[in-house]
Amino acid sequence: MEHASWTGAILLTLLCGAIGMRIATARRGRPIYIRRITGLDHLDDALGRATEMGRPIIFSPGFGDLGQMSTYAGLACLEYAIRRSARFGLHVIVPVAGATMYPVTQDIVQDAYTAEGRPELYDPNDVLYLSGDQNAFAASVSGLMERRRVGAAFYFGNYGFESLLMAETGQRVGAIQVAATDSFFQVPFFIAACDYTIIGEELYAAGAYLSRDSTMLGSLSGQDFGKVIVAALLILGVGASLVATLMGETGSFNPLVGLLGR
Repeated sequence: MEHASWTGAILLTLLCGAIGMRIATARRGRPIYIRRITGLDHLDDALGRATEMGRPIIFSPGFGDLGQMSTYAGLACLEYAIRRSARFGLHVIVPVAGATMYPVTQDIVQDAYTAEGRPELYDPNDVLYLSGDQNAFAASVSGLMERRRVGAAFYFGNYGFESLLMAETGQRVGAIQVAATDSFFQVPFFIAACDYTIIGEELYAAGAYLSRDSTMLGSLSGQDFGKVIVAALLILGVGASLVATLMGETGSFNPLVGLLGR
């Protein structure tokens, strides 16, 4: 157990070191490359289509709370969508499921409009706290989409069974829909009902890519570096253990095999 603790501590130190190094690199202004995600290419297309149709859009940051990373990623994407919508003069409806998220979401929306020089477009009534119950929330969002005939719908965050209820309503009203969630059990429903779906960890990458926040970019890049390091150590450990076994001298490989192969 002590050996396993030391191994875990070393791996954790390497991972944290990689993340810290990449965050520091990003904060110094050096470019951090993140692969473009296909679904994000169509986010602006959806906004443009809603503008042409003269219909509002709806952006749901999920059913999660402020204790979930998917919520922060969704809010980062919300800020981007609001800023782009402000340039087009689009009306954006933001339904919120958590009471603690309500004031935070209001501030993000207001700051996004202000950052684009369009503070007059901000309407507090566009950020709606609907319900903390999944059934009531899904019914409320579906009703909004039906009544307002939204031109585009975005679902970025953590979701439960309400995902299909909302996405199916969006499809029925003719909205172009983009979804991103780390809730793997809901991914099939989004794939079936939405035009574009961003899956799993790509949600975190989307939040970092769109917001261009140095901490988020550095953290994401550092995690990728950490995964490469861990994968390399695993390969070395397996290789060392295999070589030691074939040579019949497992005990002589204590420094390397002991750390990585056992």
